[in-house]
Amino acid sequence: MDIQKILYVRLPCNPIFPIGAVYLADHIHKQFPAIDQRIFDMGTFPPLDFRTKLFEKIDEFQPDLLVYSWRDLQVYAPVNGRAGNPLQNAFEFYYAKNPIKKIRSAFGSLKLVTAYYGELWRNQSLVEQGTERARHYNPAAKAVLGGGAVSVFYEQLKTSLPTGTIVSVGEGEPLLEKVIRSESLDSERCYVVGEADPRPGLVHEPPRDIEKTACNYDYIESIWPEFSYYFEGGDFYIGVQTKRGCPHNCCYCIYTVIEGKKVRINPADEVVREMLQLYRRGVRNFWFTDAQFIPARRYIADAVELLQKILAAGMTDIHWAAYIRADNLTPELADLMVKTGMNYFEIGITSGSQELVRKMRMGYNLRTVLESCRYLRDAGFDDLVSVNYSFNVIDEREETIRQTIRYHRELESIFGRHNVEPAIFFIGLQPHTHLESYAIKQGILNEGYDPMSMMPWTARKLLWNPEPMGSFFGEVCLQAWDRNPDDFGREVMAILEQRLGVAELEEAISAPLAGTFVS
Repeated sequence: MDIQKILYVRLPCNPIFPIGAVYLADHIHKQFPAIDQRIFDMGTFPPLDFRTKLFEKIDEFQPDLLVYSWRDLQVYAPVNGRAGNPLQNAFEFYYAKNPIKKIRSAFGSLKLVTAYYGELWRNQSLVEQGTERARHYNPAAKAVLGGGAVSVFYEQLKTSLPTGTIVSVGEGEPLLEKVIRSESLDSERCYVVGEADPRPGLVHEPPRDIEKTACNYDYIESIWPEFSYYFEGGDFYIGVQTKRGCPHNCCYCIYTVIEGKKVRINPADEVVREMLQLYRRGVRNFWFTDAQFIPARRYIADAVELLQKILAAGMTDIHWAAYIRADNLTPELADLMVKTGMNYFEIGITSGSQELVRKMRMGYNLRTVLESCRYLRDAGFDDLVSVNYSFNVIDEREETIRQTIRYHRELESIFGRHNVEPAIFFIGLQPHTHLESYAIKQGILNEGYDPMSMMPWTARKLLWNPEPMGSFFGEVCLQAWDRNPDDFGREVMAILEQRLGVAELEEAISAPLAGTFVS
């Protein structure tokens, strides 16, 4: 097939800059400059216009290849979205003693489930109908479907997508190159719906190395009419990628599986060239989209080089944010992070108990995290820190809760209580993770369960909050929502401390090495 036109369709999701589609289009343009491309981002249109606008774009452009990006699917989160707060609805339904609350949450949960399955049906329909529309103009038109949601749930989607759809897992650049060249896809992380089932362990296959150069935003602007949508208000953080891959083995995380354990650094000069293009367009807020901005200590020098070059380029009035491994800082790096405008970062320590951190295979040294945070404070950092806690993951008990509370109070003493925001999560269990294997071995989940199911008997297990502590956390969270729904995380911590007290700091940051890993 001779591919002359490619349309990238970012399926509906929250208005987040579509860095995946942008990078794909940029890469293909550099490899195949004669191919005509367009980007169509449904995040910039109202829901009632999705199908109409997609058809209009296809009628106008008449693509040979449609590349769909599906970012979001799983709905477990502690914040409002879709049809309400899914965590609150679930906890009220499972744990509330007040029958009125139970009835209310039942209706809320029904609304959430309806919205979830409605979005599933809608996105699958958009893929099918968009492809059919393109085939009015070119009967041989192909469709590729990728993105975060697809990479996690690719096995379950095989029965609900149009025959012939190429389902991409992980990075899409090498796959698209082969599709364009009409080469065999047998060695790529993909499968073709209706022709073959996905290979066992497909998601665990390592991605191929790609030499990343600065995105050409002059070109992107020329193929994306809605490009300015994310710049007009000045309040969006625009994504820039400095590396791919994560070397860690956290028991619940899918990043290290999808992106691969090999960390591939993008050249600092190319990252700065890309940022400067956005900077000249008025962008001042950047989000480094890496799985971890500093994934391990051996990458500290790369982070130092990048931040030094950002300063040297004259971008002295920017702000940036990222996920960071806060056990991988030095005083020099902390100083550069503050000087270059870091005004927010997230730490996903999950627990303030070193014992549980080890059981979850996270590789964190909580003592070192505190030391690194003091480096940032001493460098002058005085902005927001979001600390992600996922209670009740593995072997949680009152003792480890007291340790987490004490650890959190220590972070507050470093940055100030007003600057430390505890984000309370309960893990949404995902396929292809160690936690899934653990749940099956423990008999919590059955082999062959459906990870996309929102039926109550499955959803309660996938929203990970097992007994014997599950009911306790349910009660605490419900009390926190009643007391202070606008500051839920801090209220949870206050209630836990009131009920259980706090441990000594040394107890929280110490743990025996033997017998602490989940198998």
